[in-house]
Amino acid sequence: MWVCALLLFGIITREGMLLYLSPPPLIKGLSSQYDPYHDPHCGGRQVIVHLFEWKWTDIAAECERYLGSKGFCGVQVSPANEHRVIVQGGDRPWWERYQPVSYKLVSRSGDEAQFQDMVNRCRKVGVRIYVDVVLNHMAGLGQSGTGTAGSEFNSDQRSFPGVPFGPNDFHTRSDCPSASGDVDNFQDSENVRNCNLLGLVDINGGTDYVRGKQADFLNHLIDLGVAGFRCDASKHIWPGDMAGIQSKVKDLPEGGRPFFYHEVSDFNNEAIQGSEYFGEGYVTEFRYSVKVKDGVDNLDQLLYVYDQGWNMSPSKHAFVYVDNHDTQRNGGVLTYKDGARYKRAQAFTLAYNYGFTRVMSSYYFNSNDQGPPHNGDLSTKDVTINADGSCGNGWVCEHRWKPIGNMARFRNFVSSTDHVDNWNTANGVLSFNRANLGFFAMGSNNFNEQRQTGMPAGSYCDLISDCKIKVNVDGGGNAQISPADGDDPFVAIISQQGYFNSTIKFRPLGQRAEW
Repeated sequence: MWVCALLLFGIITREGMLLYLSPPPLIKGLSSQYDPYHDPHCGGRQVIVHLFEWKWTDIAAECERYLGSKGFCGVQVSPANEHRVIVQGGDRPWWERYQPVSYKLVSRSGDEAQFQDMVNRCRKVGVRIYVDVVLNHMAGLGQSGTGTAGSEFNSDQRSFPGVPFGPNDFHTRSDCPSASGDVDNFQDSENVRNCNLLGLVDINGGTDYVRGKQADFLNHLIDLGVAGFRCDASKHIWPGDMAGIQSKVKDLPEGGRPFFYHEVSDFNNEAIQGSEYFGEGYVTEFRYSVKVKDGVDNLDQLLYVYDQGWNMSPSKHAFVYVDNHDTQRNGGVLTYKDGARYKRAQAFTLAYNYGFTRVMSSYYFNSNDQGPPHNGDLSTKDVTINADGSCGNGWVCEHRWKPIGNMARFRNFVSSTDHVDNWNTANGVLSFNRANLGFFAMGSNNFNEQRQTGMPAGSYCDLISDCKIKVNVDGGGNAQISPADGDDPFVAIISQQGYFNSTIKFRPLGQRAEW
C-alpha cells in the first residue's frame, strides 16, 4: 500500500511517483482567443529561439536549413534599428545594440533589404520573426556622434534627429525623484519609470507624439512581415504608456494582433510587478530560470517549478526560458557553460506545461561585455556549420543540441493538452507523459528503466536521436526506456494519432483544450 501526500495539483507517492498532475491555471500559448497579444502567428508551433547577435543573412539560412524542418515557431532577433557604434579594447560590445540612435533599419546585423529578405525566407518555411525593440530609452548620457545608419545624435542635448526626438520627448529631472537622475530605488515606481536606466536617456511615453513615432516604427516592421515584438525594459515604461503605444500598432496583414512579450524582471520584492503588464502580452518570468536551475540536480523539485508561493505568473501569462542574453552574463542561472545540466533544464522546459517557451542561442564569451565573434574590421563573423551539425566561428548554437532542437516538435505536438501524468523520479530518472500524446524521460546519466508511458500500444520513434531507436509500448502503456546515446540521456516520443481518450477534447494545435 502506497503512502501518499496530497498536492495542490496531484498525488505523489513516497517512492517519488506522481500518479496524476492536473494543470495549473491555463497553460502556454493556448489562450490567444482570450488574450489578443498572445498569438505568435506560427501555425500552432510553440518554441521561439533567440539567435543572439546573428546577422540577417545567417538567420535566413538557418531558417531554411534547420529551424523550419525542426518545427520552431520563430526567431527573436537582436534590435534591428540604428544604434551607437562603440569600440573598446578591439571589440564592439553586445550592448551597443541597446543604445538606439534612430528607428532606421540599419544595424550591426544588416540593412533593411537584408532584413526584408530574412523575414520572407523564414516565413516561407513556417518560421516567423520577432524583433527585440528598445522603446524605453535612447543612447546614454555623455555620448554624441553618428549611428550605424549615419544619423547624428547628442544624448546630453536629447537630440536624435533621425527619429526625430528632442528635449520635449524625454522625462525631465523634475519627473525623476532620484538625486542622480538615474534609477536607484526599485521600491519607488516613479524612480523606476521616470529616471534614466544606467544613464540611458529616458523617453517619455506619455505623449501622443512619442507613442505615434514608436508605433510607426513597429508598424513598419509589421509591413515587412514581422509577427511580433520582445519589448526591452518594459518594467521601466508605465503600463499605460505601453498600452497607448500598442493601441496604435496595426493588425498583422493576415489578421490578428501582433505577438508581444515584455521584459519585466519581478522577484516579488520590488514596487513593479509583472502582473501590471498582463493586458499587453506575455511577461518574462525570471523566477522560472532560478527554479529550473534548482531542480535539475534534484528532480523532485521540478514538480514545484511553478511556485505560486513566490507569486510567479500564471502559465497563461508567463514567457519562460532557462537563460537570456542578460542573465547568462550575470550569474545565478544555467548557461551553455553548464553543459549537461543546461541540456536537462532546456529539455525539461520544452517537455513541461508551463509558459510560452524561448531557447537561447549564444556565442562563446569570456567577459560580460564581449561582443559577437568578429572579423578584423570588427564586422560580425558568419555562422558556419560543421560536418556534425554544430556551429563554428565562435557560435555556440545551443538550439542545435539534440535534447533542445529535437524537443520543439514534442512541445508542438503535446500543446493541446495541459496534462502531466505518471510523474516518476525513481533511480534518478525523471519521466512523465502529456496525456497520451507524448512521453518524456531524462537522467543525469545513462539509464535503462521500465516506465509507464501513458501511450497507446505501438512502436514509437525517439525524437532525441532522430529515430535511431524506437520505444516499444505494450498494451498496458509500459515500456523499457533507454537513451540512444548515454552522453545525451533523454528519450522523447509522440503519438501520431492526433487524438486521445480522456476527459479532454482534442483540438488543433494552438487552441485551448476543453475540460
